[in-house]
Amino acid sequence: MFSPAQLATETFTPRPYQTGAITAAVNFFQGKSKAHGVIIAPTGSGKSVIIANIAKEVEGKTIVFQPSKEILEQNFAKFISYGYRASIYSASAGQKRIDNVTFATIGSVAKKHHLFKEFKNIIIDECHLVNSNGGMYSDFIHSIEDCKALGLTATPYRLTNGMEGAMLKFLTRTRPKIFSDVLYIIQNEILFKAGFLSKLEYYSFDVVDRKMLQLNSTGTDFTEQSLRSYYKRIDFPKITSYYANRLLVKRKNLLVFCSLIEEAMAAARLIPGAVVLTGQTEKRARERILADFKANRIKCLLNVGVLTTGFDYPELEAVLIARSTMSLALYYQIVGRAMRIHPNKESAWIVDLGGNIKFFGKIETMKVVKDYKGLYCVMNEGRQLTNITFQK
Repeated sequence: MFSPAQLATETFTPRPYQTGAITAAVNFFQGKSKAHGVIIAPTGSGKSVIIANIAKEVEGKTIVFQPSKEILEQNFAKFISYGYRASIYSASAGQKRIDNVTFATIGSVAKKHHLFKEFKNIIIDECHLVNSNGGMYSDFIHSIEDCKALGLTATPYRLTNGMEGAMLKFLTRTRPKIFSDVLYIIQNEILFKAGFLSKLEYYSFDVVDRKMLQLNSTGTDFTEQSLRSYYKRIDFPKITSYYANRLLVKRKNLLVFCSLIEEAMAAARLIPGAVVLTGQTEKRARERILADFKANRIKCLLNVGVLTTGFDYPELEAVLIARSTMSLALYYQIVGRAMRIHPNKESAWIVDLGGNIKFFGKIETMKVVKDYKGLYCVMNEGRQLTNITFQK
C-alpha cells in the first residue's frame, strides 16, 4: 500500500498549537484520571501530525481508530514518516496485522476485542461519530479493562432528541457520555489569523427561502419531499448551473454540494464538462473522477453526500453550497473542503444559495466556549449553536 519512499523519515516541527495538544494528550494518558478526554482540532489543523506525535510519545500499546480507509491511510502514512513502526488492522485497507501501534477501522475489530485486551491507549479520530448510547466504539472501549480513550474532532457535538426537542449536544454534555473532559481546544480563529488556513470570501444569495421547507419528524433537517417540491418550483438546477458557470469564469475549479441526486444531474447537464459524484458511484469511477478533478481535467464536480470528510484538495478555490441544511456539522465540513492553504491559492470562495451562511455564520468566528453554567458549547458572534433546541 505504501512505497519505500513513504517510509523515509520526515523532519517536521509541530506548530505551537499542535505541541499544546500533544502535550495535553500525553499528560492525559500518563495521568491518574480514569475519565476519557477529547481534543478539539479544526479541519486543517493537522490532526495526523497531532495523532502521530501522541502515538509515538505514549507508553504502552496504542490503537488508533479512523472512520474510513482514506483517513486511516493519511494517519498511518504520517506516523511511519517519522521512522516509527506501526501496523494496520482494517479489512477496507486490505491488512490485518497488530503491532504496538495499530491503526484500525472499528468495523474490523468490533468482534475481535480479545486481540486488543492489552491496548490501554485508545485514540479515536472523528470521535463525534462515537455513540455514547452503545455501538461498536462504546462496546470496544468498555471491553478493555483500565483503558483510556482520547477523541479528536473538529465538530465536538452529537444530535440528540429529548423532551426539549432536537438539539446538538456537546460531547461532554450527553447523557450517557463517553468523553468527560475537554483536554485542549484549538480555535478556528487562531488558525486563520496565523495563516494556517486559507482566507475565505463569503457570498450569500437569497435563492432558497428556508421558511418554505419542512422539517423532518425529529426537527433536525429538512425533508427530502419538501426539498424536491420546492427545488422543482423554483427550478433550482437551472439556478445552480447559472451560479456555477459564473464562478468557473473567475475560479479554476469548483466543488458543488447538492442535496438530491436528480438535482445534481439536472444541474450538471447545464454546466459544460461537469461531473456528478454520489454514494452510488462505483469505487473505481469515484477514484478516477477525484484524480481528474485534482489534476484539473474536471473543472466542476457536483457531489451528493460523499465529499464532506476525508477529501483533501488544498488547491480547491471555490465551493458552491447548492442546498439548505440544519446540520452544523455538515455546514462546517462543506466549508472545510476549501479551507486548506496552497501556494497557488490566495483565497477560497464560499458561495451559498441555501441560507446556510446567514443561519450558522462564518467559520472564522465560530468558537468553543463555556456558557453561563461553566459548560462547553459552540458559539458564533453571540449566537449559541449547540445545547439549544433546533429552530428553523
